[in-house]
Amino acid sequence: MVDPLPENQPSPGETSTALRVVGLMSGTSHDAVDAAACDLRLSGDTLVLTPLGHLSVPYPPALRSELVAALPPARTTLETVCRLDTGTGQAFADVAARAVAELCAGDADLVVSHGQTVFHWAPDGWAPDGGAVLGTLQVGEPAWIAETTGLPVVSGLRTRDVAAGGQGAPLVGLFDALWLAGRPGSAVALNLGGIANVTVLPATPSQVEPVPPRVEPVETFDTGPACALLDAATRHVTNGRQAFDADGALAAHGQVLPDLLVRLLDDPYYARPAPKSTGKEHFHLGYLLDRLGPTAPTPQDLLATLVALTARTVADAVRHTATEVVASGGGTRNTALMAALREELPGVAVRTSDELGVPSQAKEALAFAVLGWHTWYGLPGVLPGATGARRPSVLGSVTPSAEGRFPPGRVTAVGRPRRLEVLRPV
Repeated sequence: MVDPLPENQPSPGETSTALRVVGLMSGTSHDAVDAAACDLRLSGDTLVLTPLGHLSVPYPPALRSELVAALPPARTTLETVCRLDTGTGQAFADVAARAVAELCAGDADLVVSHGQTVFHWAPDGWAPDGGAVLGTLQVGEPAWIAETTGLPVVSGLRTRDVAAGGQGAPLVGLFDALWLAGRPGSAVALNLGGIANVTVLPATPSQVEPVPPRVEPVETFDTGPACALLDAATRHVTNGRQAFDADGALAAHGQVLPDLLVRLLDDPYYARPAPKSTGKEHFHLGYLLDRLGPTAPTPQDLLATLVALTARTVADAVRHTATEVVASGGGTRNTALMAALREELPGVAVRTSDELGVPSQAKEALAFAVLGWHTWYGLPGVLPGATGARRPSVLGSVTPSAEGRFPPGRVTAVGRPRRLEVLRPV
C-alpha cells in the first residue's frame, strides 16, 4: 500500500487540535449559500466530526440575477466582477454570522469559505487525452466574512491545487476517502450538484478483523452534468416559472428519447480519462439547445432524457468497480434521477449520505470545513494523484480576524488523519 502523505506525528503533550468550524459553500447551481457548523478534533489517527447543524440561505434576488447574467457563455466586465466579488462576499458574511449565532451559540474558531465559482478555465476541445486546468475563479472576498464575524477565514482552496497542476475540482476526495475508509467492497461517493462528481475508493477485502484505513490512491473527477442541464431545461420549458424540476415530477411523466440521448452522449468529455473536471462553461442551455434537433421534445420527454444522461454517465464511470454508491447534493431530491441511477446500477447499493450520518444538503459545506481544518494545521487537502497535481498541497489562504487573532491551539506538528468519524447528532 502507498502512504498518501508523509507522517507528521504530534509530540506528547502538544496543544489540542479541537476547532469549531463553519464551512460555507455555494455550488454550480448558484442559488444559495449553504453553511454547516461542526466541532473537529483529532483523536489518534481519527478526525472526529460532531455536526452542529446546517442552514441554507438563498442569494438576494438581485445578486443572483446579476450572477446568472454574468456566467458563461455570457460576456461580462471587470466592474461586474468587482460588484459580484463584493456582493457575494457580503452574502457569505451574513450567512456565516447567522451560522455562528444560530448553530454555534455565538462561539466559533474558524470559517472556511468556498466562495462562488464563476469560471473554471478548463482546456478547449475536451481532447480524449485530457489536459490541465489553466485557472479557476471563485468570487466572494473573505475580508467581508472576517470583518462581519470577527473570525479568521480560510478561502481560495481550489487555486493552489490548480497551481500545482491539478484540476482544482472536485476537492471532496480527501473528505470522502477518510469518511468511507474501511467500508466493505468498493465504495463510491457521488455528489449530484450542478455537475456530478465521484470519489472512487479502492476495494476493501472482506475480512473478520477490523479493516485498516485505506491509504491506496483514490480517483476523484467530474462525470458530467447533473442539475446544470436539468435546471436550465426546466427554466426554459416553463418560461422561468420553475427553477428546477421538483421531485423529478416532469421527468417522471416523460419518455427517454433515444436519438436525443445518443446526441447528448456523443461528447468527447465523457471519454476523457480521470482526473478531469468541467462546469457550466461547457454544459449550459445553449449547449443543450444546439443538440435538440428540428423537432422540440415535450418538456416531460426532455427532462426524462436529461435524467437518463446523468444516470448513464455516472453509472458508466463507476459500474465496473462500485459495490456501493453514497449520494449527496441537491440531485438526491430528484426521485426520478435516483430511480434511474438504481436502474443503471443493478446489484449496487445506492443510498444517500444521510443514511451514514452526513446530511446530504450539508455534505460539501462540511467537506470544506474539514479541508479548512487541514489547512490550519499545515496538512495537504488532497491525496496524491486524485486531482492530477504534481504534489499534494496545503490549500487556500488565511484572512486574519478583525482583531488579527487566530484560532487557539495552532501547532506545527499534527498527525494527519487516516479516518473521519462522524458522530450522530444527539
